[in-house]
Amino acid sequence: MEIGAYSFGDTPLNPDGSPRSTAEGIRNLFDAIVVADRAGLDYFGIGEHHTVSMPASSPGAVIAAAAAATSQIILGSAASIISTDDPVRVFQQLATADAISGGGRVEITAGRGSSVETFPLFGYDLADYDRLYAEKLDLLMTINNSPTETVSWSGTVRPTLDELAVVPRPVAGRLPIWLATGGNAASSARAGKLGLPVSYGIIGGEPHRFAPLTELYRRSAAQAGHTEGVNAENIKVSVATFGLVAPTKQEALDRFYPGWHNLNVEMGRLRGWGAPDRRQYLAQSHAPGAYYVGDPDDVAERIVHLHGYLGHMRHFLQGDLGGLPHEHLLESLTLLATEVKPRVARLLAAK
Repeated sequence: MEIGAYSFGDTPLNPDGSPRSTAEGIRNLFDAIVVADRAGLDYFGIGEHHTVSMPASSPGAVIAAAAAATSQIILGSAASIISTDDPVRVFQQLATADAISGGGRVEITAGRGSSVETFPLFGYDLADYDRLYAEKLDLLMTINNSPTETVSWSGTVRPTLDELAVVPRPVAGRLPIWLATGGNAASSARAGKLGLPVSYGIIGGEPHRFAPLTELYRRSAAQAGHTEGVNAENIKVSVATFGLVAPTKQEALDRFYPGWHNLNVEMGRLRGWGAPDRRQYLAQSHAPGAYYVGDPDDVAERIVHLHGYLGHMRHFLQGDLGGLPHEHLLESLTLLATEVKPRVARLLAAK
């Protein structure tokens, strides 16, 4: 089981609750990735958001910088919103980061975009939501699967590529491409049919309810012939959830709550989320809820419990939201690597 973290960036707050600079949020994100690498975490994903509170709008740029400053950790976009981006540029940016890393540590996770702010920002129509994603995912896979630098492709959402060079190529020839979904059955089936690994973002409810989706994903992959031979290694599941680790469960609950409250207030304004309710927060922060907020034993046991339902091979947490003090994030990353990760390995080995 790989253990990791992800972030959309988290703009720090002043004592009066006003935001400090978004540049400071990006610098904190970079520092957190370096700490995660040195502590021994397996994976760090950089998501794409375009809000003042979550300013990581360019995963490729952050990953390229992190690739130069780290030595072991796998770096990925989590996710790149390819519906409103150009797959050629996404591929080029991540292939460049792969070259800087030395090869084999950079992945692309392709999402449709729960963060719909990108549609007006880049001039796209939400009515084209799925068509944009389907065609651009096809282009991204065409580029990645090309045996040479020269690529040809045609569709309706972007100008045709007619034997044009897309460079650089990844060190190993291809990059791992994941399909991201928040729990959509059609997306699960799509990932299976395409033979792509699937990454579930679970931000509420009971995570084990995703078990039927993982079954649909694996069944779709088998029906498409992707579970035999060399392609079988691509049929795998990862899970992203909210979570924070602290020395004690109570410390983790107290540290994570203010940021969670701030996030819900902001998302209520932007997307119509309900008003934050501490009782709901506490319910989600204990098994079988979706917030992996606790001490190392608690978080490790809950990850292994979910593995019994989903069989996932990677679990990664977002802890920095709503202005979490940076030192709390760094301590959580260190505890994830040094305390949670070995506990998960021992518990899985004992099953």
